Amino acid sequence: MNWDFSAPYIYKVQVEAEHVDGLHHANNAEYVRWCERAAWAHSVDLGLDVTNYQSMDRGMAIRQAEYDYILAARESDELLIGTWLTRVDGRLNMTRKFQVYRAGDEALVLRATWQMVCIELSSGKPKRMPQTFKDIYCPAVVEEVVTAPDQ
Repeated sequence: MNWDFSAPYIYKVQVEAEHVDGLHHANNAEYVRWCERAAWAHSVDLGLDVTNYQSMDRGMAIRQAEYDYILAARESDELLIGTWLTRVDGRLNMTRKFQVYRAGDEALVLRATWQMVCIELSSGKPKRMPQTFKDIYCPAVVEEVVTAPDQ
């Protein structure tokens, strides 16, 4: 795989019949769900789960999401969803990126970006990140992989 960033957190998905629509490919809405699951799995792996969010009355909410659908995935395809944190300002904002590849032929299927904001769960209003978020999320930020141009 030609990942845009080093050391992706990988979340695997198998495209099942219920994910496929009338066009005989994975429905676009499924990618949104899969990215959400990959993001949560990554956050849990880093050390923050939904119960931590609830106990601190803070959470990272998507304020803008962009999905670039590149190729179709079909029933029985295995997908590898790579995700990274690419920006955490330590105050309110965080950026998460995704790439989805078909495992069988290593074809890039999707790229996505989430712009997130820290909110107070009880009010839904933007609030500064708690120190725990900064301690866990800031060190997880990755740099873009720079490749040499073809000669």
